[in-house]
Amino acid sequence: MASLMEDRAAAKVISDNLRKPVDWDSPKITRNIKKRYAAERRFKSYGLVAICLALLALCTLALSIGSKGYSAFYQTYVQLEVTFDPAVIDPERTGDPDVIGRANFDGLIKQALRDRFPDVTSRSDKRDLYGIVSGGASYDLRERVLENPSLIGQTRTIWLISGDDFDMLNKGYIDPTVDEGDRRLNDKEVAWYNELVAAGAVEKQFHTRFFTSGDSREPELAGIWGAAVGSFYTLLVTLALSFPIGVLAAVYLEEFAPKNRFTQIVEVNINNLAAVPSIVFGLLGLEVYLNVMHLPRSAPVVGGLTLALMTLPTIIIASRAAIKAVPPSIRQAALGLGASPVQTVTHHVLPLAMPGILTGTIIGMAQALGETAPLLMIGMVAFIVDIPGGALDPATVLPVQIYLWADSPERAFVEKTSAAIMVLLAFLVLMNGLAVYLRKKFERKW
Repeated sequence: MASLMEDRAAAKVISDNLRKPVDWDSPKITRNIKKRYAAERRFKSYGLVAICLALLALCTLALSIGSKGYSAFYQTYVQLEVTFDPAVIDPERTGDPDVIGRANFDGLIKQALRDRFPDVTSRSDKRDLYGIVSGGASYDLRERVLENPSLIGQTRTIWLISGDDFDMLNKGYIDPTVDEGDRRLNDKEVAWYNELVAAGAVEKQFHTRFFTSGDSREPELAGIWGAAVGSFYTLLVTLALSFPIGVLAAVYLEEFAPKNRFTQIVEVNINNLAAVPSIVFGLLGLEVYLNVMHLPRSAPVVGGLTLALMTLPTIIIASRAAIKAVPPSIRQAALGLGASPVQTVTHHVLPLAMPGILTGTIIGMAQALGETAPLLMIGMVAFIVDIPGGALDPATVLPVQIYLWADSPERAFVEKTSAAIMVLLAFLVLMNGLAVYLRKKFERKW
């Protein structure tokens, strides 16, 4: 009884206090309001500073990569008068492409260099002189003659791709004013360069070979096309495996699986697998696909299988979230009209959840495109010159190609590395932009 009386008294005091008018102009309330507003302003300023720092770091990274890599999209070419000597190309005038293909076109280029600089007589100077033009220029000359055999016997002025050191000098990465012992080109080579520049025989052209050729030991001949094709086949295998399996697993767990201890354990393990370091999947792929199944090493099919394991948790989690976002009334209406549970999912739930599923899949593919560690573990770090013709051919991928070039000692590979990073980032931005576009275009507001 006493407790009841105390509760009533306390309630009366609270009621009386609530009836009292609040003095909003009192010093205490004014101070509290000012403190609250000041804290809110500080919180907003902290968020703005964090965004500005993030944008500054992003801009710094982009400028650093762009300043080092943009020059890789251009290549130095040297103009020479080349005599297509029939005695060297086709002594018997057979016109046989096999005979022409075996000709010593490198000797023609060396002869053109000796004719351009007749004062060079010593063996060491000639060796330096031949470095002006890339060793791959002979292949370009061979293709030119095979396409137009009428060149045999003529003398033509032709632009030939330069060597990497000569290219670096023309792009300003080698300072000719420093001591001769501190640069890769000696004084004679710099003098030859100045003579060619004065004659208008040096120019920079858009480097199409960078986008159309595979890897090479020579920086001026190296390109990203082989790695890009390898990435395509690898992602194709990854998508073909991870997308249907991931979506079906998400549908089962969200729509049909009983809520018991087993499914809870499965869900927890899927969430945990999404946080496992990617190199662990590489170790798994090394043991299962290479050591047990004996699949071909450094092939896109092995890379795709390994990346599919890594991408599955991401696709399952994103697909479950998209399916769960479909309102229950859609399911209830379909079931009420006589649809079976499978028809409800396939005809109503999945089409409405597909934008979210596609978004999660594209983001998972973008993550797989940028992975390096698991592919290093399964041997996709090999030096591959040829363009892969299928998922079973030896290949490498863009991230691994960047890793290989970054480890090369030549200065010209520095710009190649940055340019390849720019291309990879462009693909990643494109894929993420596609994901955002699909979500904005097809998502529905409930």
